[in-house]
Amino acid sequence: MPTKAEELYERRKRVLPLSMGIFTPTSAESAKGSTVIDADGRELIDFGGGIGVLNAGHCPEPVVKAIQEQAAKLIHTCFPVSIYELYLELAEKLAEIFPHHTKADDCTKVMMTNSGAEAVENAIKIARQATKRQAVICYSGAFHGRSMMAMSLTSKTMLKQDCGPFAPEIYRIPFPYYNPKIHSMSEDVFCEFHLNELRKHFVTTVAAKSVAAILIEPVQGEGGFNVTPKAYLQGLREICDEHGIMLVIDEVQSGFGRTGKWAAYEHYGIKPDISTWAKSMGSGMPIGCVIAKGSVFDSINPSTLGGTYLGNPVCCAASLATIKYMEEININALGEKVGGIVRKRFEEFQAKYPQLIGEVRGLGAMLAFELSVDGDILKPDVNGGKKLVDFAAEHGVILLSAGVNSNVIRTLTPLVISEEQLNKGLDVIEAGLKMLAD
Repeated sequence: MPTKAEELYERRKRVLPLSMGIFTPTSAESAKGSTVIDADGRELIDFGGGIGVLNAGHCPEPVVKAIQEQAAKLIHTCFPVSIYELYLELAEKLAEIFPHHTKADDCTKVMMTNSGAEAVENAIKIARQATKRQAVICYSGAFHGRSMMAMSLTSKTMLKQDCGPFAPEIYRIPFPYYNPKIHSMSEDVFCEFHLNELRKHFVTTVAAKSVAAILIEPVQGEGGFNVTPKAYLQGLREICDEHGIMLVIDEVQSGFGRTGKWAAYEHYGIKPDISTWAKSMGSGMPIGCVIAKGSVFDSINPSTLGGTYLGNPVCCAASLATIKYMEEININALGEKVGGIVRKRFEEFQAKYPQLIGEVRGLGAMLAFELSVDGDILKPDVNGGKKLVDFAAEHGVILLSAGVNSNVIRTLTPLVISEEQLNKGLDVIEAGLKMLAD
């Protein structure tokens, strides 16, 4: 007799497009903290966090209460039609946490969106209007969403097949992925090389005076948790300042405590001109935002920003409650703690199974290891990722892969996870590695 989860997947086949992905063969009936109860009543340890959405955990009580109370008062008006305080309160809070301005006579301003992809779409629209330029530079391995502009900026070809033509004036350059096992130079020399390659790009491919924005993830999410080197991002900030280019930082997956800070860009000692946010901003409610220098926002054309559901009252209430709860539990300290435990275990895995793991990488609790053939980082194990994800699901852990070859095993567990449960989940991953090694 089929399980309830198997019945759900059969129903899915009949009524949903087969092209919609299945990342893990699991189901969910309810969830709390870092535990998911599946359709058959089985407990699962969540190492995926709804793809980085649940830094504060599943169904935190203050957020649930805020959603319930707001839904009883006001669900929708459309903010441009009838203004309400929640939107303003959330914008003020975000501007306080993520100040982008550097001058006393400037300020930071915010617009809400429904998702990370929508935030990226608007960020590019804002940068183009603010600079009166069209070109956008992005990176190999990047993921910025599945809407048309966001998909044009996304790197992985499998996600875009037969969807073109794509948005014009998009220029892709190599992501500055540094690995001392591969590169026979110091990280600083490597960064200077890539910054010089960008300068050459302005001469050979697209003129700097035509570039509206350079869009980068401090830690690539779907690209495999590749960390932007510090010297590179600092140099990129200088290049953007030199040429009047908007530096746009995509923090959709890396924000709100995931790397041990509110923003991953804080690790670099720089500020973006524009940034994009979503995922853990609302504990699972559909909300995102674009944050920018006030002078950038105020330089664009009237009525070019907006949307029916942007800054929905219930979503704003959820986001405000989420941020307040994150402050109360010190989400950044939890990110550091979880990251420390996971990194230690991952490095132990690599030492034990050097023939399987080519590299451990990441920032804070945004950590991953890359499965490689014979431990050679240049030889991705294109089958190992799925095998390990399936093994984890069978043994009670929701696990996600990433990377252009889907061979990177990443952790996006809720940061409220207990040390006991975290290690229990890591034990399952270790058992999965043993299975791969045998």
